Amino acid sequence: MIDPSSIEALKQTIDIVDVIGNYLELKKAGANYKCNCPFHGEKTPSFNVSPAKQIYHCFGCGVGGDAIKFVMEYEKLSYPEAIEKLASMYNFSLRYAQGQGDYSETRRVLEMIQQWYSANLDREKSARNYLKERGITQASVEAFGIGYVPSGQEVMNFLRSRSIPLPRAEEAGIIAKGERGEYYARLNRRITFPIFSPAGGLVGFGGRTLGDHPAKYINSPQTRLFNKSRLLYGYHRAKEQIYRQKELIVCEGYLDVIMLHQAGFTTAVATLGTALTAEHLPLLRKGDPRILLAYDGDSAGIAAALKAARLLSAHGFDGSVVLFPGGQDPADMVRQGDLKGLADLLKHGTPLIPFVLERIASIHDLSDPHAKERAFAEMRSYLESLSPIVRESVLPQAASILGVSSGLFRQSPEGRRPPSERFAERKEDPAWQAILRTLLEREELIDETVDLITPEMAGQYRSAYEALLRGEREDPYLMRLTLDEAIRPLEEAEFRRTLCAQMERFYRRRLQELTRDTALPYDRKSYLIRKIKTDILPRLRKGEPVPYASDIPL
Repeated sequence: MIDPSSIEALKQTIDIVDVIGNYLELKKAGANYKCNCPFHGEKTPSFNVSPAKQIYHCFGCGVGGDAIKFVMEYEKLSYPEAIEKLASMYNFSLRYAQGQGDYSETRRVLEMIQQWYSANLDREKSARNYLKERGITQASVEAFGIGYVPSGQEVMNFLRSRSIPLPRAEEAGIIAKGERGEYYARLNRRITFPIFSPAGGLVGFGGRTLGDHPAKYINSPQTRLFNKSRLLYGYHRAKEQIYRQKELIVCEGYLDVIMLHQAGFTTAVATLGTALTAEHLPLLRKGDPRILLAYDGDSAGIAAALKAARLLSAHGFDGSVVLFPGGQDPADMVRQGDLKGLADLLKHGTPLIPFVLERIASIHDLSDPHAKERAFAEMRSYLESLSPIVRESVLPQAASILGVSSGLFRQSPEGRRPPSERFAERKEDPAWQAILRTLLEREELIDETVDLITPEMAGQYRSAYEALLRGEREDPYLMRLTLDEAIRPLEEAEFRRTLCAQMERFYRRRLQELTRDTALPYDRKSYLIRKIKTDILPRLRKGEPVPYASDIPL
């Protein structure tokens, strides 16, 4: 969190005419300045900037505010992002509260290393030849800041020559520490692609090997600035056109993005070596664009497209899916000069929901009644994740694909109410909801949790917990948790306390059940009761998570 007093000091430093003048051509008009409004089309200037009041106002569309509000609206940034953007423009050092540090030194290291990577590219013929063979122009190399990192030893020498502290370089994700405590370069002998935040700040790098390294691409590790699950490569360059065209193209790699931009498809972005996740959704929703998934047509690309299409449609996004045939990708088509074919493909994608329905049907043998039943169950589960109005509108299409009556989808399975109704009517446990929401947001806690909590211990949340452990974030109940703003993820300490409380409840119930169990041998029963009473429960009451005792029957 940025210290409020620091924000006030920044406001005293900046001048609104100077700020807006960096974006627009202002002309003096009496005591104020005027220009055409950037937020709506007009021929007669009605956008006024007042240096005396330090505000702007458009008499045409009614927008107005201070310098920070202008940067937020023009750059499509959040409030903290706009503050940091202005601080960067004015070389102003912000102060951070609640334990968050100033990232300026980390950013300085990243920018220094980026300049060095860029300079290295001019000296590395093999890297330049690779980029040329892939069809990347010099203009694109400069626009996207493509560079080259030589050997790991040269990286270490560069850091020392610039007096960059190695711990600071580690914090920036440039180097890492080995098992024996020695530092080494994370990237070496790779073409580098700088990765920027939506606000345009350098946060990390991707590297493409030119040799036979098994990891063709490597990204920066998770740092205070770099979270690959919340970033999209190329977004900082694409965002203006995304807002203007109301379209966003998601593809699979750096080269696809660069080549699409080079060919004029300037709304293209890519995930960073990971599938599209719920953490990407806030960024994708900015500007309310239509999402176009442009993936390779191989099995991996189809699987990724299916997962992304399910996620997006369940969260109310509009869009379509394009699968590139014949082992091609967008970069291949641009390099071959087939821009018309590429434009036609992108224009005639399959809408998200029909794509999911058709893919579900295609992976089952519908001539086999049992396989058809499985396809029906999977399709109904997917439809339950959609809004009621959308679900009702696509039921006939789902029924037609399977060759069944649409009425079947409206019937409750095995005489029970649909999952959506059961979720709505059952009594919820806020603690378990918070645990699941936290695990959805912080995957690194799952490995720890699975040693403590078995699915049986989750009670009514067993199926949702099992789905989470399998990585099935499209599970209808997990999606409802993701969308419910009232359910907040827990801080790590609070998460462990909540886990301990839930485990204590479980073991107390087991203690009562064991006491009443007449089938267990006396010695066995006494041992289990004693273990829970004298070992497990005291530790849990102290807030110490206890790994599940496998000898206690569930």
